Amino acid sequence: MPDETIQVDRQGPVATLWLNRPEVRNAFDAALIARLDDALRQVDESVDVGVVVLAGRGKAFCAGGDLAWMRSVAAMPEAGNLADASALAALLHRLASLSKPTVARVHGPALAGGTGLVAACDIAVASTEAFFGTTEVRLGLLPATISPYVIAAIGARAARRYFLTGERIEPQEARRLGLVHEVCAPERLDDTVSALVCNLLLGAPGARGACKKLVGDYAGRPLTPELVADSAVRLARARSSEEAREGLGAFFDKRKPSWAG
Repeated sequence: MPDETIQVDRQGPVATLWLNRPEVRNAFDAALIARLDDALRQVDESVDVGVVVLAGRGKAFCAGGDLAWMRSVAAMPEAGNLADASALAALLHRLASLSKPTVARVHGPALAGGTGLVAACDIAVASTEAFFGTTEVRLGLLPATISPYVIAAIGARAARRYFLTGERIEPQEARRLGLVHEVCAPERLDDTVSALVCNLLLGAPGARGACKKLVGDYAGRPLTPELVADSAVRLARARSSEEAREGLGAFFDKRKPSWAG
């Protein structure tokens, strides 16, 4: 990215996407949304990337929308606002539906859209200095584009409370709610993320993507005969795959599978 609004750091099969607007606590504007969306598209298309980590430079993960940008957007007619909001909605959908596993590395504030980014990732790790909040209501707004991901993470009842109050969510409470999976001391943040990444890389690439699709397709659906039949089809397809042959062969040969080098 020429202007470095998003920095992409590649370490072997791991791509870390750094939000890099520390002077405004990595707040969203139209340029950051566009460049993050493009970076996600590129890493998703790369066969060499196995895991994506989302992180923030400076003292914040992401403080939500840039206030100067939001003021200019507020002056637009509804049609202009719709185009702008649609870009953010598309970014969050791309992040949530990425074929690669995603890990949010959260330190400092992750507010409004920042909370949405965390919820849209598969796994979230927060330091004890992190905090969250859906603060839009306090500006006369609502957390519409982030709501599908936050509701899926913390449930409708908790979402009602925090959407309505805009109150701060401390990291341990975020963990209890399901917004984050691990909370650690700031000095342990990178090690905790690295341990999760290592576990992710033990899985077969195709199986990782299929697992993500499985959850996305089945979450919230009733247990119908059609769903049961579909689950059998997916298992049969996986069993007959090249990855399964390699994985089972490696297990019985007492060696690492080819993807776990």
